[in-house]
Amino acid sequence: MKRFFIAACLATLAASGCTNTEQTSVSSNTATDAAPTTNAVEAAPPEPGTSGGLPDDRAPISEPKGAIDPKSAEAAGQAMQSYGALIEQKRFAEAEQFWGAAKPFSDGLRANRENHLQVGKPGGMEGAAGSSYVTVPIVLYGIDSAGKSFSRSGEAVLRRVNDVPGSTEAQRRWHIEQLKLPG
Repeated sequence: MKRFFIAACLATLAASGCTNTEQTSVSSNTATDAAPTTNAVEAAPPEPGTSGGLPDDRAPISEPKGAIDPKSAEAAGQAMQSYGALIEQKRFAEAEQFWGAAKPFSDGLRANRENHLQVGKPGGMEGAAGSSYVTVPIVLYGIDSAGKSFSRSGEAVLRRVNDVPGSTEAQRRWHIEQLKLPG
């Protein structure tokens, strides 16, 4: 855009020796009017590896060969992505279904103009007392109710009950146990 403006100015100067001032003035205004000005706030997450961004993991995540095992860490990451898509669409009642016993985090998101969730590579699976846990790095960003952009990085802890006698189907799906978003 800057090069275009400089080129337009040089062309105007060169043309001023061949044409009258009135035509030069019109050409100059046309070039200036073509440059759009915008004051819109855009929501964008910090770059990976920078302060507030996801970890800078340059190793690509391999694509699954077939269906994702619903018990795997990848399935936990997929559940987090689904949650992010729902809060982005302001479908908070559906998003809250991804929460376990903990109070849903979406209450604080309702007033925002935009919400986005960047989901990183899920960590390794851990187990305790008949449950599996996976920690997923996340960046929550968007535009708040005042029109200012925000960004908070942290992690989500997802949990599922293992296939133990007496567990329900709802308990055996990945759900958000905790969001750790400092600030």
